[in-house]
Amino acid sequence: MFNAIGRIFRTPDLRRKLGFTLGIVALFRLGSFIPAPFVDFGNVQACLAANQAGAAGLYDLVNLFSGGALLQLSIFALGIMPYITASIIVQLLRVVIPHFETLYKEGQAGQGRLTQYTRYLTIALGVLQSTTLITVARSGALFPNGAPECSQLITNDAWYAILLMVITMTAGTGLIMWMGELITERGIGNGMSLLIFTSIAATFPGSLWSIGISRGWDVFAIVLAIGLLVVVAVVYVEQSQRRIPVQYAKRMVGRRTYGGNNTYIPIKVNMAGVVPVIFASSLLYLPALIAQFNTPAAGETPQPWVTWITNYLTQGSHPLYMLMYFLLIVGFTYFYVAITFNPDEVSENMKKYGGFIPGIRAGRPTAEYLDYVLTRITLPGSLYLGLVALIPLIAFAWIGADQNFPFGGASILIIVGVGLETVKQIDAQLQQRHYEGLLR
Repeated sequence: MFNAIGRIFRTPDLRRKLGFTLGIVALFRLGSFIPAPFVDFGNVQACLAANQAGAAGLYDLVNLFSGGALLQLSIFALGIMPYITASIIVQLLRVVIPHFETLYKEGQAGQGRLTQYTRYLTIALGVLQSTTLITVARSGALFPNGAPECSQLITNDAWYAILLMVITMTAGTGLIMWMGELITERGIGNGMSLLIFTSIAATFPGSLWSIGISRGWDVFAIVLAIGLLVVVAVVYVEQSQRRIPVQYAKRMVGRRTYGGNNTYIPIKVNMAGVVPVIFASSLLYLPALIAQFNTPAAGETPQPWVTWITNYLTQGSHPLYMLMYFLLIVGFTYFYVAITFNPDEVSENMKKYGGFIPGIRAGRPTAEYLDYVLTRITLPGSLYLGLVALIPLIAFAWIGADQNFPFGGASILIIVGVGLETVKQIDAQLQQRHYEGLLR
């Protein structure tokens, strides 16, 4: 293992790519601590300290993906979240808009157009989300349990100051998007994924340290052991797949014989990745966000529906919240898998090139068989996603830890997925140059 790591740094091309990636990651983390214009940095830090390491309830997911930059009101406050949202929207629009599906099937040129649409939508979402963030910060609702200074985070309320802050945060989102594409082009791994990985990994030491300080080092050791078991389980499930055998008939084209080989269709247990968790979290945030903007003034009686939402849909440790969260993840898993994997399209492509599943007729029977297998294998995948996503909520109820509990939810899924993919790319490049990878 250490010899393989040594070969990475002895290979000039691989060493240059790794150094470039680490340099971009360092710049990304540096930008997360540079405050936006007209932000009172001292008050922000005081509010972070008063809110127990930045627990912001409604904004936990966005703050997680920004590596804590959201609550710092930095130039990178929005993080990579607008790009993630834009990518998901463009992918879903392929089902609704036939032109998008046509572009996707055109190959590299069409997918380049879709990438451009994703960039434009990212900037638009950046403007929208930065405006919302600044509005919430001005109202003092960004830190609902903070000190009195939390209502004085912005030093200038003039229109030009607000406009400059919106432009700065949106430009920060565009810069992050460009940095991610640079890593993909010149570095190691997928740039956007690595930036998300960096943002989440940056919160791990602080979360673990706060658990050790507040709950004792015996609880810290238990949490660390549970975390290692969760990582092992997630790696095992993420690598699990159902391989459907496919045979291709021999074809004579002129004097040459084509086909006749055997392959398989890999169907992963977790085909949806982390997307259902993001969908479910976002959907559950909507009622709380609406209720927050309808909070009565001091001395007034809140409306019944606002009280119900506050009591049941904003407390992650409440059983009703956990149940709804779990069911939404299961439902969105089936929804997203049905969108991304089309059995009819796969069956038609197999029939076109002379492929068939042994024992299954080509055409419609093949599509029905693939749909049957996909439905069965998605069930354990959706239950697995729901259980992993509930780990931080259970931990919050058990030890009173911050809801950014490191070993669970979207964080652990992204950390493991991106880590595995990056290691595979490094291993492949080592095998190209030395005929040996990281592991023998």
